Amino acid sequence: MMLPTLVLVGRPNVGKSTLFNRLTGTRDALVHDMPGMTRDRHYGRGRIGGKPYLVVDTGGLEPVAKEGIMAEMARQTLQAIDEADAIIFMVDARSGLTPQDKVIADRLRRATCPVLLAVNKAEGMNRAVVTAEFHELGLGEPLAISGAHGDGISDLVDEALAPFSEEEEKTDEFGIPKIALVGRPNVGKSTLVNALVGEERVIAFDQPGTTRDSIYVEFERDGKPYILIDTAGVRRKGKVFETVEKFSVIKTLQAIEDANVVVLVLDARENVSEQDAHLAGFVLETGRALVVAVNKWDGLSAEQRDNIKRDIGRKLAFLDFARFNYISALKSKGLDTLLKDVEAAHAAAFLKMSTPKLTRVLEMAVEQHAPPKNGLFRPKPRYAHQGGKNPPVIILHGNALEGLRDDYKRYLESSFRKAFKLQGTPLRIQVKEDTGKNPYEGKTRAPLTESEATRMRRKKRVRRKVYGST
Repeated sequence: MMLPTLVLVGRPNVGKSTLFNRLTGTRDALVHDMPGMTRDRHYGRGRIGGKPYLVVDTGGLEPVAKEGIMAEMARQTLQAIDEADAIIFMVDARSGLTPQDKVIADRLRRATCPVLLAVNKAEGMNRAVVTAEFHELGLGEPLAISGAHGDGISDLVDEALAPFSEEEEKTDEFGIPKIALVGRPNVGKSTLVNALVGEERVIAFDQPGTTRDSIYVEFERDGKPYILIDTAGVRRKGKVFETVEKFSVIKTLQAIEDANVVVLVLDARENVSEQDAHLAGFVLETGRALVVAVNKWDGLSAEQRDNIKRDIGRKLAFLDFARFNYISALKSKGLDTLLKDVEAAHAAAFLKMSTPKLTRVLEMAVEQHAPPKNGLFRPKPRYAHQGGKNPPVIILHGNALEGLRDDYKRYLESSFRKAFKLQGTPLRIQVKEDTGKNPYEGKTRAPLTESEATRMRRKKRVRRKVYGST
């Protein structure tokens, strides 16, 4: 299921970037009182609301601009409107209704997706009075919000996402692996798809940006079904200028969210770039299982291969849980091993871990290396159980666990990963403090069985003989 995309639209300086940062829980978008700070589009994963979604921040829309940077910003924003699943049209409560707002509203009334009217900067003001004049725009009931203070944001998001269903949980332990191929442009993703499928299923051309959309391909190999997702190449933001390419990036991020396993494709003939690391970091953040495919491995000398492996080991050290495959998609070399690693990563992502074994592994790890003190107290993990799949989540119970350091969590993660042979999937460790409440409080003791009553009488007789009657 693809995530819905919310697009923030409005004239300059109405607070779109502030709302974007609020929704994503980041500071990715620049915020300043000067109009026109945002020229490029920013995209991120929404954190507020009960449903998953992507949110897009756009530049200030000047509908009458015919040339210059403002015209280019307007063109891209209008394209964003056409591609959106829902639009949040933002206006300024302090400035009131402006002619620009009316022109933008005329354009939004022709949109095919739902449009919500958000009256921003309404903190400390009478909501009924503030929103009254904006009914003139004809876009439904205006919602008074404050992007800076968070007022009314949850209600706005809930209303925007109301038409969309909840994301379906992937509960199938042995379901069909859904594999997303991601990477920079021209690393050979489409060629790899064709090599795995065994036919020219997607266009593969020696030109960056050939693939524009995410293409879903169902196929079988050795009698096993798979679903491949061929995605557009993701370049560094500073090099992304075309409107179509920017929405291709959004499609790629949606495909990562939709997949069970992500194959990060690297070009062996180029050094690992910062963009490769960023893309791997996004996959890690989403919690998807990961396999790395180093493509174009054929024709390289032994010295070149050693240099590439050292470069990968240095720049992608945080992917120590993932398997690295050195392949040639053009010559179909290394593909069987790649699919085996994909299957192993898929199985690890949906592995069911028993509570007794988790607790035993935890006890052994603590016995070998106790957690360091945090102030006056030492964290005391007592038992563990599984809290989720894809990625696997392990919840620790005990006392003073909020003081567990990140390095000790990584130590526990390594212990669990080794014990359960978790290869190719991230592992989440969460802590839950014991409340100290007596679990037997309010419960009545069950009546003794006949044998238990007999043992109790014998114990009493022995005590009377030894200690006398009391």
